[in-house]
Amino acid sequence: MKTHKLFFVLLGFLPVFLPGFVFAQTNPETEVLKNATLAQVIDYALRYKPEVKQALLDEEIGERDIKSALSGWFPQINADANFNHNLKQQVNALTTNGETNYIVFGTKNTSSMILQADQQFLNAGLIQASKTAKYYRAQYKQTTESKKITTIVDVSKAFFDILTSQEQLLIISENIARLEKQQKDAKAQYEAGLVDKTDYQRAQISLSNSKADKKRTDELLKYKYAYIKGLIGYNSEKDFSLSFNAQTMEQEVLMDTTQMLNYQNRIEYRLLETQRQLQGINTSFNKAAYLPKLSGFVNYSWNYLNNDFNNLYNQSYPGSIVGLKLNIPIFQGTKRTQEIRKSQLLEKRIDLDLENTKNLINTQYERALATYKSNLNDWKTANANVGISKQVYQTIKLQYDEGIKTYLDLMTSETDLRTAQLNYLNSLYSLLSSKLDVKQALGTITLTQ
Repeated sequence: MKTHKLFFVLLGFLPVFLPGFVFAQTNPETEVLKNATLAQVIDYALRYKPEVKQALLDEEIGERDIKSALSGWFPQINADANFNHNLKQQVNALTTNGETNYIVFGTKNTSSMILQADQQFLNAGLIQASKTAKYYRAQYKQTTESKKITTIVDVSKAFFDILTSQEQLLIISENIARLEKQQKDAKAQYEAGLVDKTDYQRAQISLSNSKADKKRTDELLKYKYAYIKGLIGYNSEKDFSLSFNAQTMEQEVLMDTTQMLNYQNRIEYRLLETQRQLQGINTSFNKAAYLPKLSGFVNYSWNYLNNDFNNLYNQSYPGSIVGLKLNIPIFQGTKRTQEIRKSQLLEKRIDLDLENTKNLINTQYERALATYKSNLNDWKTANANVGISKQVYQTIKLQYDEGIKTYLDLMTSETDLRTAQLNYLNSLYSLLSSKLDVKQALGTITLTQ
C-alpha cells in the first residue's frame, strides 16, 4: 500500500478514536452536567471532588515514599573534593643514632577528589522497607476507597434530597392551582349571596400559606443545588441540572434485610487490619535491630601535592580501595528493648481497636437496619394514606359542590391530602437514605454504582 493511501485509511479511522481521546481530555472546567443522572453525578464527584483528588495524590506521594525508602538497596555513588593550604606545616622529630633531626612533612598545598560507591548487603531498615511496601500501598488505596464510599453516600443523599424538594414543589403547585380555583369559586358564591365572606377569606389564607410554602421550598432548593455542587467539586458559575425519575427511585427502595454482616467488607476494618500488619512488621524490625549491618564499598581517588599552587594539579597520585564494612550493635542502653516493648503494646492497642470497631460496626448495622425497617413501614403507610386522602378529598369536593359539606370540611380534606403527599415524599427520602446507611454498614457499596 502506498504511503498516501495509508494516510487516508488512517484518516478514515480518526473519528473512531477521536471521541475516546476527547473524553480522556475532559476536565472540570469544560465538563458540564446537564440533566445529569445520579450515576453521572457520582462519577463526576469521584473524578473531581477535592477530597478524592487529594486521596489520589496521597497515593502518589506514598508511592514516592516507598520508592525512596527502597532506593537504599541500589548502589549509592558519591563524589567528594577538597583543597587544603597549610599555613603552618607540621614538623616532626626523627631520631637516628641518638641524633635528632626535625623534618617538615607534607606540602603547603594538598587537594583530592574521591569517587566512591557503597552497596548495602544486610540492613534491618531496608529489609523492613521491603516488607512493608505492599502494606503501605494497600493502606493508601484503602484510604482512597474510604473517601470514595463516603462521597457516594453523601452525593446520593444530596441527590435524593433535591428529588424530594422537586416533588414537593410539584405537589405545592398542584395545591396552589386547586386553591386558586376554590378561592375563585368561593368569591363567586359570596358575590352571589350563597355563602358568607368567611369561605372566601379561608380560601385566601390557605392560598397565601401555600404560596409561602412554595417560596420557602424554592429558596431551600437553591441552597441544596449549591450544596451538591460544592460536594462534587463543581464550579458554582457553570450550568447545572439534574434528571430525576421518581418511579425508578421508588422501585429501588427495597433491599434484602437478611444479609449477614461481614466485618471484612468494611473498609474501616480492613484499614485497621493493614495497620496491625504494619505494626507487626515494625515489631520484627525492632527485634532485627540486633542484627549487624554489612555493606561494601569501592572508591577511586585523585590526590595532588605541591608547594606551588600553580603546579598543584600538574601531577596526580591516584589511589583506589575496595572493602567491606561490618557494624555490630553491642549495647545501646535499653533503647532497643524499650522500642520492642513499645511496638508490642501498640500491637495490643490495635487489637483492641479491631475489637472495638467490630462492636461499633455491629451497632451501626443494627441501628441502620432498624431505621430502614421503620422507614419502610412509614413509607408503605404514607403511600396508603395518599390514596385514601385523594378519595376523601374527591368525595368531599363533590359533596361541597352539591352543598352537602361545608367549606371548612373541604379545606380540611385539602390539608389532609397535601400533608399525606408531603409525608409520603419525606418517608421516601428517609427510606432511600436509610437504605444507603444499611449498605454502608454492610460494606456493600461499590465504587462502580
